[in-house]
Amino acid sequence: MTRSAGLLMFRRTGDGLQVLLAHPGGPFWARKDDGAWTLPKGEVDDGEDAFATALREFEEETGCAPAGPFVDLGEVRQKSGKRVQAWAFEGDFDPATLRCNLFELEWPPRSGRRQQFPEVDRAGWFAMPDARRKLLPAQHPFLDRLAQHRPGDGR
Repeated sequence: MTRSAGLLMFRRTGDGLQVLLAHPGGPFWARKDDGAWTLPKGEVDDGEDAFATALREFEEETGCAPAGPFVDLGEVRQKSGKRVQAWAFEGDFDPATLRCNLFELEWPPRSGRRQQFPEVDRAGWFAMPDARRKLLPAQHPFLDRLAQHRPGDGR
């Protein structure tokens, strides 16, 4: 079974809590918005520590080195069966400075042509109600757990 690990960066504003979400890159996600965003995350390799994966993947997908303290948000299971483990941390990031790795894919399908796409094509800060609309539904528990950890900020 596939396991992923990621980080949910948050910040406090005068209007409450905001979270940084990432929009997956590539042609499959190009026209999807609501319910398609995710926290920056990646696959945990065999024998690899999930927290180490989360740190590495956040930096690879945003270009920003995360700094703690970190709050364990537990694990969720997505519809595909993939398990995602996450941690939250307070920070700030300018989405205009997004830098991420590329992946290669045959596109269009069965064309024999390989193209490169960014793992994340954009990132953005969202207030909790907007984040709930943008985020993959299976990852909503991470928002709930973050809000419980930061009483008064999340709703």
